[in-house]
Amino acid sequence: MKICGVVTEYNPFHNGHLYQLEEAKKKTGADVMIVAMSGNFLQRGEPAIIDKWQRASVAIQHGADMVVEIPSAFSVQPADLFAKGAISLLVKLGIDVLSFGSETGEGKDFSEAAKIYLENEELINKIFQKKQAQELTYAKNMSQLLKKYFPEITLDLTQPNNMLGFAYAKELQKKSEPISIQTIRRKNSHYHDQKVKADDRIASATAIRKLLLSSDEWLYKKKLPFPKETQLCLHQSKLVHWEDFFPYLKYKILTASLEELNQIYLMEEGLEYRIKAVIKEAESMTDFLTRLKTKQLSWTRLQRLCFYILLDQKKEEVEGRLKKIDYIRVLGFNKTGQAYLSKMKRQIKTPLITNVNQKNSTLLSYDITVGNVYRLADSCKIKSQDFRRKPIKID
Repeated sequence: MKICGVVTEYNPFHNGHLYQLEEAKKKTGADVMIVAMSGNFLQRGEPAIIDKWQRASVAIQHGADMVVEIPSAFSVQPADLFAKGAISLLVKLGIDVLSFGSETGEGKDFSEAAKIYLENEELINKIFQKKQAQELTYAKNMSQLLKKYFPEITLDLTQPNNMLGFAYAKELQKKSEPISIQTIRRKNSHYHDQKVKADDRIASATAIRKLLLSSDEWLYKKKLPFPKETQLCLHQSKLVHWEDFFPYLKYKILTASLEELNQIYLMEEGLEYRIKAVIKEAESMTDFLTRLKTKQLSWTRLQRLCFYILLDQKKEEVEGRLKKIDYIRVLGFNKTGQAYLSKMKRQIKTPLITNVNQKNSTLLSYDITVGNVYRLADSCKIKSQDFRRKPIKID
């Protein structure tokens, strides 16, 4: 039996994701497709446009046999920590092969690059500290460094999917598990494309979200770049974005002391003063981030920081949660996924959680808090995210 793992966010699930799942299953010959998916706040620090249950449901209807949730401690993180959480989950669930989308490169390219990097990690970090250009992003700095000093690494790490894939490959190397990598070449659209072109069958999630949040135009389009099940979820749901949380964030910053802000996870020394000053004038989340953004402080990094301010998460608290995966939260499955889960139960030592109750809620306390905060966007339309929720089962 071959088990294929996929790491994703499905924000929202679109035709590109459908293509990737279909190709992954075909190329790997997998009997079971396991998806590790972010919950309600995502890797780039933004809230999911619809909740984790709806995204998991659509995924199971379109090729996933089981969906498990990446804990929030790992989901709102840079690539390496995000990968640590996701890969740990999939390894615990017994995958034989990992599949992910990439702009360039085959599985062996990622495995070889990861091996070279880890063998020279200490040297690479020393060079990076000396040679990094302040005006460039981390990805561009690292890509230039590796190209110059380790030309045998041929991957273009300025591309977002390649960068994530490289992080996954490094985690697999650390695990020393016999898990292979199968890449699926990204089709038609680029990760940061801003527009959905007329009659596009595949578009970037960025462009899709922009269309969804800008107007109701998408409701009247005959052809959309996502399945009808996604369309139904979007039509019936509150479409969540950062502006929904801005009043709460502003209140949090205004009432916190400088000392309290200084202790927030990802807060750089002295940034709390600037945040305090800027929030007084900012009229929206977009306005706030635009005023704060610099060459050194990217939009993504600031969104992550704002998430941790909103949740009032101190550095030592978050770092403590990043030591290991304490549980596996199952969001849904089909018959194939359920049968595999039943077979694996005795082999998996980490607690498998299908229903949140008083006995196991301590393990999930942080995710429960994140779910409650997510509901602040619209507590009438967004159901409870943890208690009284059972895994989705689709036959």
